[in-house]
Amino acid sequence: MRAHVVCFLIFCGSLCAQQLSQPSITIYNQDFAVVRQGIPLDLKSGTNQINVNDITMRLEPDSVILRDPAGKHLVNVLEQNYRADPVSQFSLLSLYEGRTIDFELPDHTTVKGKVIRSGYVRPDYFNINGYNPGYAAQQEEAIIEVGGQLRFGLPGTPIFPDLTAETILKPRLEWMVTTDKPGKFPAELSYVTGGMKWQADYNIIAPEKGDMVDIVGWITMDNRTGMTFENARIKLMAGDVNKIQPGMNGRDEMVFKAVSAAMASPAVTEKAFDEYHLYTLEHTTTLRDRETKQVEFIHAAGVTTKQLYIYDGAKIDPNRYNGWGWENIRNDHSYGTESNPKIWVMREFVNSDANHLGMPLPKGRVRFYRRNDDGQVEFTGENTIDHTPRDETIRIYTGNAFDVAGERKRSNYTVEKNAATETFEIKVRNHKKEPVEVRVVEHLYRGKNWEVTAKSDDFQKKDSQTIEFPVKIAPDTEKVITYTAHYTW
Repeated sequence: MRAHVVCFLIFCGSLCAQQLSQPSITIYNQDFAVVRQGIPLDLKSGTNQINVNDITMRLEPDSVILRDPAGKHLVNVLEQNYRADPVSQFSLLSLYEGRTIDFELPDHTTVKGKVIRSGYVRPDYFNINGYNPGYAAQQEEAIIEVGGQLRFGLPGTPIFPDLTAETILKPRLEWMVTTDKPGKFPAELSYVTGGMKWQADYNIIAPEKGDMVDIVGWITMDNRTGMTFENARIKLMAGDVNKIQPGMNGRDEMVFKAVSAAMASPAVTEKAFDEYHLYTLEHTTTLRDRETKQVEFIHAAGVTTKQLYIYDGAKIDPNRYNGWGWENIRNDHSYGTESNPKIWVMREFVNSDANHLGMPLPKGRVRFYRRNDDGQVEFTGENTIDHTPRDETIRIYTGNAFDVAGERKRSNYTVEKNAATETFEIKVRNHKKEPVEVRVVEHLYRGKNWEVTAKSDDFQKKDSQTIEFPVKIAPDTEKVITYTAHYTW
């Protein structure tokens, strides 16, 4: 970016300098970024007044840092003003209150009018804690005196004789600075700004038959800062970065989830940074204001996946049973007896080098496609994944099975003084033309102490309250699973 910085020296006249270095941006996923840009300074002994115009509309003033990156000059900012109210028709009209100006009428003639009230209300860009993302510019109705009579509203388009000394055309930082020694040197300005974010999206394409898929990942960057960054060096920060939410007065905090990007592609490189991951776009790019830009950051072919069918047949109403404890559940004979017929379809794969991945994957949306017999790809579901380190397994829910259905019912229930016995029958029907493997999940929810005293099939204990029956079902057949659980307390 080439930006103009005008330095007004209090006793040495004025000097125009031009920014020569590229801007550098580190973008987080929760609508903020850190901007670094070079500013050539020519400071004299004593106090210097500096105005910087190439900044964003959503800069956080108390985050500003001005320094000499070479460490040869010490720069002290004695005073800083941030002006983020660029001139508009009504803001300029407010500066002419009490004065008479011309107004152009629709027929291109002019009429003189005295500005009694402009109607302009300065927008609340900031509150005491910094940038206010919920600000809204306000406007009252103007009052203009025309021919000795007052009228609400403008009689025409105002024609201003000139810009006043109070008007600015773009946001501005005004500094009063001193330095330990005079001279010319390239300084660095850095600050936090709102209005910029990024996210990761994945497309997974499966063949007509089989589970060997291709994965394509995109980085999407969105710039709403009010400023264009030309030929910028861009980094993307990943991890759970803590940032105080504006408007909370420092009492409440929100953990901002900054997204990562996994990069088996030369377009993006990744490295660990503190407790986070930092991803760097290898090539500089121009990010325009109000522009959404996408960069492909991962393209992996031949990734081995597995499609899973999960049947969790107990339908529990969270609104009815919210806050229930063990004693409440034991005393409700009907708890857990309502059946859920839907069988979940899951896609599972390992994020490893051996599986053509092996880079930290970012939180983001994952879309699934499968090729049809006509060669076209059809959308089959979508979901999101969280930050995923290398060598971890990713399991994603993509929808419910159409041709595989489940049924669950309780066949016996007895209660004693300090014990209960419960028997369930689970049926899974496969209407496909090929066999399927279904993992039947059961929750032992009546008490902490339990024992399966009878079972039709072997199960795996997944945790202290969950068991899982892995069963294979032939085409157009039904599999019946039964088990009895005995609880004591």
